Amino acid sequence: MDAPAPSPLRPAVAELVGTGLLAAIVVGSGIMAQRLAGPIEALALLCNALATGAGLVALILTFGPVSGAHFNPVVTVVSALDGDLRWKHVPAYLLAQICGGVGGVVLAHGMFKLPLISLSGHPRTGPGQWLAELVATAGLVGTIGVVSRRTPAATPYAVAAWIVAAYWFTSSTSFANPALTLARAFTDTFAGIRLGDAPAFVVVQFLGGGLALLGRRWLLAERRSS
Repeated sequence: MDAPAPSPLRPAVAELVGTGLLAAIVVGSGIMAQRLAGPIEALALLCNALATGAGLVALILTFGPVSGAHFNPVVTVVSALDGDLRWKHVPAYLLAQICGGVGGVVLAHGMFKLPLISLSGHPRTGPGQWLAELVATAGLVGTIGVVSRRTPAATPYAVAAWIVAAYWFTSSTSFANPALTLARAFTDTFAGIRLGDAPAFVVVQFLGGGLALLGRRWLLAERRSS
């Protein structure tokens, strides 16, 4: 008799909580950094980047054994294309990530006594920023794909290192995540993005993930999973 298929509930809850905490780290550290650094934007960005990187390591180590610690729709879709995640579980992952992202923004606002939802007025648009998101997401997905296959234990640190670096060398400050991009449209703080600018970011993020998948398969001479 075949064993029952594993339930997607625990992984989905892990993605919900993990993505929520990641969003809270990104937004909360941005609020704190801006309050403490004042007009020194470089210092605020550095604090935001370091907090995000440290949080990523902790969250991936915590939730990786349960869900794979995707926290990102692009990572989830690429995992399904690779055969590492069943397609029937993808909707639950995506819903959990999107809801978790918005919940994390609400949590961060609550901790800093701000309105729980505030639409961002921070413009992030134009070819330069779209290219930046393509590069940031491709680098993230490529890092995950290669490192997780060669040295899995190093994956949390490699991911965090890429994100911290990409905060600084990309003009968009490396959103690289559709769920967090949408969530950050609901915070009019340091980490926000204008709602009307979010869809273009999401499109190029998925394009970046696709390019990374193709590049990794060529680089490692992999065959497409059946």
